[in-house]
Order: sequence, then structure tokens, then C-alpha cells
Amino acid sequence: MAQWITDILQSPLRVAMPIMTHPGIELTGKRVVDAVTDGQTHFEAIKAVVQTYGMAACTVIMDLTVEAEAFGAPVDFPDDEVPHVTGRLVSGADDVSRLQVPSLTAGRLPEFLKANRLAAAYFTDRPVFAGCIGPYSLAGRLYDMSEIMVAIYIEPDVIQALLEKCTQFLLAYCQALKATGVTGVIMAEPAAGLLSDDDCRTFSTEYVRRIVDAVQDESFSVVLHNCGNQGQCTQAMIDTGAAALHFGNAIDIRSALETCPADVPVMGNLDPVGILKQATPEDVYRRTAELLEATRGYANFVLSTGCDVPPQVPAENIRSFYRALEAYNRTLSPA
Repeated sequence: MAQWITDILQSPLRVAMPIMTHPGIELTGKRVVDAVTDGQTHFEAIKAVVQTYGMAACTVIMDLTVEAEAFGAPVDFPDDEVPHVTGRLVSGADDVSRLQVPSLTAGRLPEFLKANRLAAAYFTDRPVFAGCIGPYSLAGRLYDMSEIMVAIYIEPDVIQALLEKCTQFLLAYCQALKATGVTGVIMAEPAAGLLSDDDCRTFSTEYVRRIVDAVQDESFSVVLHNCGNQGQCTQAMIDTGAAALHFGNAIDIRSALETCPADVPVMGNLDPVGILKQATPEDVYRRTAELLEATRGYANFVLSTGCDVPPQVPAENIRSFYRALEAYNRTLSPA
């Protein structure tokens, strides 16, 4: 992974790494619920989308309910939409105190580990990125996102106790993901984007950093994703020490590139819903080309989507995304 990042920084050509698995589910004729509950189906979706679009790296489904479900949170599974947490699990100090850190056999964790293990064994010619939720975002799903925003001010000790348990679990999960042979993990911490830089440091950065320090090395990288950040907590993201940073479409990507160190890949940030799913192929091409042009002067920029590509994105729009990349790279190639 360290070499892959060095190659990106030194290459005259732009690389794309969209977070994209759902189109592979559709390519295999399966439903979202099939892929998020069965590791083999999940892997087949990864394989289909990578082979169809020639992706530079593999990514798993960004399902931010897997870890909450392992703790015991109730989850709803629509047939063709991403799962979602349906109720609050903990609501105060006593609940947090009683909360048990789950084992790695809980819920659907074994199926996600299976999907990663199969992908790592199959794709040995490109990076394979696992996925997990971040500590604060996990705590928010267990405590309720609105309630935790209040509790960090009136009961900070309770939330920090909850974050300790979330971090303990996520550290073990990331170690298990690493053991499958994948080359990195995209950690999704979108709820931290609702915080100020100071609060983000206190309730997210500190805990993410502990996981990064424990698992990141020359062969395994953490990519920190925060699609909620509008620019106010970019420095808090940098301070986690993650090898790469992934931004959503809420931020001006040039401002992120100006803030981030030049040796840290900055990934993003085409709107996966408003553009990739809902726009015409011509608009997808134009917006992708504009993004590439706006970031021309930054060698550490990696073209990506602002978040996970949702279900039911038109194939022609994905092809337009890649056609724009190919056209841009032709302007960089020697004559």
C-alpha cells in the first residue's frame, strides 16, 4: 500500500477509485439484501463491478449498520436499498455501562469478513479496501444521532465511555479485516462532519488515531472518509494519521487539497446521487471533467465519488465517469 500511494503521487496520470459495489450487485442479478447478508454474493458483486469497469482498486459495500447490528441495534433490510438502523440501543450511563463489546462472530460480521477474504484472494493485482464505520458514527447509531449531539456537551463522560467500547470493538474488527489479506480499510466517519474541529478532535480523532496506530503499516492503509465535513474539521481528519483522506461533495475539494499535506492522497468528491445516479451521461461527463480540471495542479488528488455509489446507478453514467477520466489523462500523456 505504501508503494501504491507513492505511485499515485509520482504518476503523471490521474487515478480513479470510486467507492462502488452496488452496480456489481445488479450485474449479478441479485438484490442488495442478498449481498449484505451473504459473503459469497457480496464477493461476486465486487468481482463483477471491478471486471466490468476495470477499477483500479476494489471496495466493499459501505454498510454502516453492520457494526451497530453486532452490538444489538435493530436493523431493517429493504430488498434493494442499503440497510438502516431503526431504533436506539443505549440511552444513558447505565445502558452504556451494561453494553457488551461484541465478538467478531456477531451478526453479519462473519459474512463481511468472508467477502473481504474472497476478494483479497482473487484480486492480487490491485488494492482491496475493506470498509468499517468510525467510532463516533458508530456511537451515534447506538445512542441516536440527535441525542449524541446534545450528550457530548451535557454528558461527555458517558459518550466517551461509549466511544471506548466502540473503539475497542472497531480495533478488533480492523485487525480481523487486515488478517483476511485486504490491503486497507475505508473507515466511514460521516457523523464527525457535524462537529467543530475541536469537538471532532475530542470525540473522533483521538479514537480513530488509536485504530490507525494499531493497524496501519507499509502493507495496510486506513482511508478516512468523512462526507459530512464541510471544511471545518479537515485538520482533525489529518491529525488521525490516516494514510489517505476521502471527502464528500459537501466540501470544496480544492480547499481540502490546499489544507492537506501533499504526500497524503485526497480522494473525492463527485456527488454519487445528484450527479452519478440522477444526472444524464452528458452531465456526468461534464462534471467529472470539471472536477479533474479544478484539481489539475494537485498530484495527490484521486478521483472518486463523494460517498458510496448507491443502488440503481445507470451503467452509462458510470461509463461517462470513466470516459472523462480517460480524456483527461490523454491531455497529460506525452504526444
